[in-house]
Amino acid sequence: MTQLTIPDLAGKAVLVTGASTGIGAALAKALGAQGALVGVHYNSSKDAAEAVANAVKDAGGSAFLVRADASRSTEIARAVEDTATAFGRLDGLVNNAGGMVGRMAYADMDDAYYDKVMDLNGRSVIAASRAAIPHLKRQGGFIINTSSIAARNGASNGAGLYGSSKALVSNITRGMAKELIGFGIRVNAVAPGVIDTPFHERYSTEAQLKANIATVPQGRMGTPEECVGAYLFLASESLSGYIIGQVIEVNGGQLMP
Repeated sequence: MTQLTIPDLAGKAVLVTGASTGIGAALAKALGAQGALVGVHYNSSKDAAEAVANAVKDAGGSAFLVRADASRSTEIARAVEDTATAFGRLDGLVNNAGGMVGRMAYADMDDAYYDKVMDLNGRSVIAASRAAIPHLKRQGGFIINTSSIAARNGASNGAGLYGSSKALVSNITRGMAKELIGFGIRVNAVAPGVIDTPFHERYSTEAQLKANIATVPQGRMGTPEECVGAYLFLASESLSGYIIGQVIEVNGGQLMP
């Protein structure tokens, strides 16, 4: 695939949370190919994150490796501050870290499970964004959140709270967009569908995955690389300068809102 050049991304300092695998890894590498300065955040997958950071450098960008538990507000805020310090500025934040934690029916949920899911997928977005805002205000910039098709369709069995947490992310996106555009900060989101990442290896059985794919008009899972274009589009002010508070669906036609 031909690499397209987006001139206004070169030299921009961007933190991508959850960048060690899947969509985050693909995006970090793509930003590196644009000549960006990329904060590669990870929690437990250090080796994978180091490989991504090296790929960012090989592609022509700069990389800063930063570890933090995204579900802990103080840790993810520190990751933002460390990235801004390393690069001397921060132009963009991609809140991509998240996960299902585990499948559990609503009837079986307890407070501990609720807190784990909502802290990882919801609180992390607010905490990281709150830390990034003072830096982004200096010259303007962007925040892109990763939502999910589950935010609109209620998710599959046992994943309902995950879907609800991603619905929160979508609405956080709209609310932040209204609050921050006056400071030149554009806020949008991307909502992937069934994407071939470790997420499904961890949380979906083969039968669940087949049933999911059967509802996709394109008849297959998407790839992390096929999600990247939406993020790069939203990161570029020259391409999306008049777009705020939007959630771009990347799902092979599985959901057409």
